[in-house]
Amino acid sequence: MKDFLENTELKELVKAVDEIAKSGKRFSDIEDKDGNQYVDLVQEGGGVLGIALVGYTWILERAGLRFFSLAGTSAGAINTMMLAALGPLHQAKSEKILEILAQKNLFDLVDGDRPVRKLVQRFIRGESGIGWLIVKNIFRFYRILTRQLGLNPGNEFEKWITAELVKIGIKTMGDITRLRHELPVGLKDISGGNANEMVPRLAIIAADITTHSKIEFPRMSDLFFSQPDDVSPARLVRTSMSIPFFFEPVTFDNIPNSGKMNDEKWLQHCRYRGEVPPSVCFVDGGLLSNFPINVFHRSDGKLPRRPTFGVRLSTYRKDYSNVTGMKSMMGAMISSMRQIYDYDFLKRNPDYSQLIGHVDADKEFNWLDFEISRSEQVKMFLHGAREAVAFLNAFDWEKYKKTRLELSRAAARGV
Repeated sequence: MKDFLENTELKELVKAVDEIAKSGKRFSDIEDKDGNQYVDLVQEGGGVLGIALVGYTWILERAGLRFFSLAGTSAGAINTMMLAALGPLHQAKSEKILEILAQKNLFDLVDGDRPVRKLVQRFIRGESGIGWLIVKNIFRFYRILTRQLGLNPGNEFEKWITAELVKIGIKTMGDITRLRHELPVGLKDISGGNANEMVPRLAIIAADITTHSKIEFPRMSDLFFSQPDDVSPARLVRTSMSIPFFFEPVTFDNIPNSGKMNDEKWLQHCRYRGEVPPSVCFVDGGLLSNFPINVFHRSDGKLPRRPTFGVRLSTYRKDYSNVTGMKSMMGAMISSMRQIYDYDFLKRNPDYSQLIGHVDADKEFNWLDFEISRSEQVKMFLHGAREAVAFLNAFDWEKYKKTRLELSRAAARGV
């Protein structure tokens, strides 16, 4: 922890964010008795780049912000679930997440057999001999991929998150729901509304490739479980971070109402009209929506009482893909799938440009570098913290509300 929190750059960032907090700057109309201001937060996916998310949220919490509703995909889903589970709404939790990360060897999450781990290591380090290693183990890799559909089981991740949550008494989604529905003492809306009528939401995004649906847990959990409150939080996060072919997909069996056509719940949630399958297969939610910034959007024209902040980990439409072969073509196709759904929403709602912080961690770091060194982890954490300070300085709550009001009026006029 000292490596992360006791260094010269972070001390300077802390001075800057403490000045912001002392200034009384408004970020939301919702606050509690201690002066904490409440915002919603959406976090982008990006593998180990998620360490930068912890730096970002650590700074936001230092500034006196707390997260009312939370959403995320993949790495963003991990930080989302931990922020939701590690304490009540009014508590700062990013430092607890940092402590958990600091104690974990992230390469343990690459839990395939020895040849798989060696392949991943060489790929991360850019070492030679990858082709020879693949040739040498071609039948082993082929058997793993065809039988398990992923090189790594992903069991180590699920055990890790489960164990950390059990330490604080969180075993099920029901436990998290009860925790999050305890609203902070003295919660109020300074604009005059009733803050105690608000209900915090949680959204973990996963890709159901069986019915071709974008799934939002826990809102849609009743599609897959007869007792949704009894489901493990780690299990839901595991669905969202199932990087195709790197991790095994997650399969849920014994789906309620399997065999039924035009099931009302499936129609309502997914517009799926076919026969309810007996089992459903999930891969990384980033396949469909890597940055689910639309999840808390209000389309009724009313002004928000708290903003929905978003934090992006990846460079966003700042360069084109140079397609010169099969590998580059696959990369370009995946990037298009991961971004285009979210980009379409942002194009139709330009006001969100004022709400999104850009960490762009993929410029410097490899999102699959599970063998990342401690010094690189610290750099990534600081990178997120640095961008959070810049965002807080730039954000103008009154300007944002004015923009939303103008857009609402224009929509009402049919402009």
